[in-house]
Amino acid sequence: MKNAEIGEDCILGQNVFVGSDVAIGNRCKLQNNVSLFDGVVLEDEVFCGPSMVFTNVINPRSAVERKNEFLSTLVKRGATMGANATILCGVTIGTYAFIGAGAVVTKDVPDYGLAYGNPATLKGYMCRCGEKLKLGLQVDGERASCARCRTEYVGFGNTIRPSQDSS
Repeated sequence: MKNAEIGEDCILGQNVFVGSDVAIGNRCKLQNNVSLFDGVVLEDEVFCGPSMVFTNVINPRSAVERKNEFLSTLVKRGATMGANATILCGVTIGTYAFIGAGAVVTKDVPDYGLAYGNPATLKGYMCRCGEKLKLGLQVDGERASCARCRTEYVGFGNTIRPSQDSS
């Protein structure tokens, strides 16, 4: 649609809808039947599973015009959203966050956060390589190492980051 931007090396599956003023970063993968409505921003390397959807208004009605109430949604670099996930407008999905299949996301998900369920809740943390980390939910000061790629993480508040980024 009008004013949509699609980055380099993206893969858009069958029946993908890209609305007005949508921005898609580089190397994003949007599987079949994904809908990105007005105001959605995907940073680089975002994965959108089959039939997942973003909304753009909190309380839609067919007979009530609400285009002036559209809320933007930001999905940060490297995040994954599983098949049939629904992302309500106005939220931010953090860097390398992982949203489980069928989740209904109604609030922000922190960087590296693993969220699933209806409504989606934070269940843990993921490495940037896609492995679940052995961390609790209260991560301030906690440390963990990825079993697959050996990246080390440290907790700050309710989120984590690679330990080499902690200075």
